Amino acid sequence: MTGSSLVPPRSHPRSEPGPPVAVTPAERLRVLLVEDDEGDAFLVGELLAEAQAAVDLVVANSLNQARERIAGVDCVLLDLGLPDAQGLDGLRRVLGVAGRAAVCVLTGRQDEHLGIDAVAEGAQDYLVKGQVDGVLLSRALRYAVERKRADENARRLREVELRQAESARLERGLLPQPLMDTDEVSVHTFYRPGRHAALIGGDFFDVVQTTPERIDLIVGDVCGHGVDEAALGVELRVAWRALVLAGVPDDAVLPALEQVLMSERRLREIFATVAAVRLDLAANRATVRLAGHPPPLLFRHGQVVPVPAPGGLLLGVPPRPPRAFDVEFDADEWSLLMYTDGLIEGRLGDSDERLDVAGLQRLVAEPAARDVPLPALPGWLVGRAEEINGGPLADDVAMLLVSRGGGR
Repeated sequence: MTGSSLVPPRSHPRSEPGPPVAVTPAERLRVLLVEDDEGDAFLVGELLAEAQAAVDLVVANSLNQARERIAGVDCVLLDLGLPDAQGLDGLRRVLGVAGRAAVCVLTGRQDEHLGIDAVAEGAQDYLVKGQVDGVLLSRALRYAVERKRADENARRLREVELRQAESARLERGLLPQPLMDTDEVSVHTFYRPGRHAALIGGDFFDVVQTTPERIDLIVGDVCGHGVDEAALGVELRVAWRALVLAGVPDDAVLPALEQVLMSERRLREIFATVAAVRLDLAANRATVRLAGHPPPLLFRHGQVVPVPAPGGLLLGVPPRPPRAFDVEFDADEWSLLMYTDGLIEGRLGDSDERLDVAGLQRLVAEPAARDVPLPALPGWLVGRAEEINGGPLADDVAMLLVSRGGGR
């Protein structure tokens, strides 16, 4: 024994630990010893000091005192026989407040089976009193911290994998394959989550052909981000497809969709915007209905113009069905771009000005855009919007580009 005293608890607060990383030999560990026997507590401090372990030891003599001192520690060294907690019950209570800290338990020789049970309950390791020296104790504490951090990394990786799998399932619901069998028009789709995140948002689209001459298209956006909004977007998209395939009159489709939204949303504040288009291929005409959504862009005669359809109220506010607006194409070559507002809400450089519909028109009219093949145009537009924004767009972007005659 060296006669060194225990290191007193540090009085300054410790910052919240970052993501788990591997412990390096030079890293000092902050260890909370929960031990009511002063002699045993003194011995632990002496063993660590004798081994010159890089450990700052904090001592608590009860579970209640441990709760007050556990913040910021890397490892808890717990005696299973405390005045206010006995055996595995004390361990469970410590695990409940330990957070990212590893937990090692101390047992007597006659209670070694409790150590095995403690590991099964969630402790990283156990030590038998009287059978460890300072080097072994220091190593056990360090390995316990490494094991805990490895477990945390594995848990986080699993959570990411589960979120990605959930997003993939939602994406299949939000972004279906167009249901059409004509070659008179081509439809190109695009989707990108905001800031390239793993989780999908509430943007959705769909395309349904019900007769040889009629094709219905929709692009929508549920306000907010996350799994709940994406699930609601899936419900709206599926409901819209069912309404169209059932032959519900055009003017009744969006009011019915609003009823679905209002009955399924988790909060009254949640709304959705929608742009719906019915193409009449025989008449070369489109009927457009907007519910709080930016207008589609029409490419024809070498010009790019927004469809001047009147904008109805958002879906989910006091109902007022959007009015229909007919667009006569009067040409056999045209394209119609439908998009969610994530595409036009990016900023223009360092200013507070948004790209908006007029800025999107300018992008489509750029000389470089004329050389971009139609299937690649949506991705090209997002790339240019991100260049102007100075980084990834904050919101999700969904697009439908429908063309007749193969030109712009």
